[in-house]
Amino acid sequence: QVHVVESGGGLVQAGGSLRLSCAASGSIVNVNLMDWYRQAPGKQREWIATAANGGNTNYADFVKGRFTISRDNAKNTVYLQMNSLKPEDTAVYYCHYVDRWRQDNWGQGTQVTVSS
Repeated sequence: QVHVVESGGGLVQAGGSLRLSCAASGSIVNVNLMDWYRQAPGKQREWIATAANGGNTNYADFVKGRFTISRDNAKNTVYLQMNSLKPEDTAVYYCHYVDRWRQDNWGQGTQVTVSS
């Protein structure tokens, strides 16, 4: 089973940028969809973006134009570039994929805090 580990979170001022990384312990070449989610305190986990093999990407409306998801299969890593950050982007950010057995796989998350 391939485990994923997120990194790159931290404290940033509103309007700033961060790049999150999701490093997989094995190959993600056969993983069609890699996702980012987030969960703010007291709220449900919500989907942010998906990167498919072949280059297609999809985004939640609230991050379109600000966040960019990408993947580097050679490095077994998925990225989330976050620009124009807002205080409401404060959350724990999670990497996710569904494996061949149709099981959800999550990382431990990385905290992003945006100060106003």
